[in-house]
Amino acid sequence: MNVNDGTPASTAAEENSSQQPFETEAAEAAPADGTTPVPATVGGADPGTTPAAGASAGASSSSEAPAPAEETAAVSDDPAPTASSAATDGDDADSGETDEERLRRLEEEGDIAADYLEELLDITDLDGDMDIDVDGDRASVEIRGADRLARLNRPKGELLDALQELARLAVQTRTGQRSRLMLDIGGFRAEHKNSLEELAATAIAEAKESGGPVPMRAMNPFERKVVHDVAKREGLRSESDGDGKNRHVVIYPAS
Repeated sequence: MNVNDGTPASTAAEENSSQQPFETEAAEAAPADGTTPVPATVGGADPGTTPAAGASAGASSSSEAPAPAEETAAVSDDPAPTASSAATDGDDADSGETDEERLRRLEEEGDIAADYLEELLDITDLDGDMDIDVDGDRASVEIRGADRLARLNRPKGELLDALQELARLAVQTRTGQRSRLMLDIGGFRAEHKNSLEELAATAIAEAKESGGPVPMRAMNPFERKVVHDVAKREGLRSESDGDGKNRHVVIYPAS
């Protein structure tokens, strides 16, 4: 199994990532397809240890079980929009880090997550190569060549969200910091992002034509972040509205 470092990207993705999420827009990249979140602990594996140790420990209960992906993500990835600017689900506040420090931290997150996922694939007798990258303000890991794993992930990405949450928890255990790492399997999340951008473009065109706000369907944090980014590029204002599973993006025409 090979681990290949990618070239750091200069702009933010979308997610987490927010994402959207087995959204820790940190554990909120929530489910890539807006589905019911998957609990962070899968098959008794403890992300605080290697997958092998977690597997041997069995499905033991814990008095402080990790929160589900959607709930964890909501803490860090879905800040309430302000009146002065468009809501950007998943944007981090200024941490005071230099660009070099931030890059080094995100590269470390990617390495930790890739090591954890590589061992997990070995345990389950699945093959795949890890591509590690830095995409804007988050680490990014993609599992390539894992055809069996990609088939299990279809059609709604529940497996992807669960693995992403475990990887984020593994990073948090090692670093002590909440992670917004984005995981993809065989390009699933990238394809979903493209479809979201098309959906956002349709809503933006409607807002421009009607001159009024256009509410979109309920979305998870990763999906909302993608829509906010598209609206911002087009010079329109967007805000997140609603609570829980009903939270959605409203696009407003340019004032």
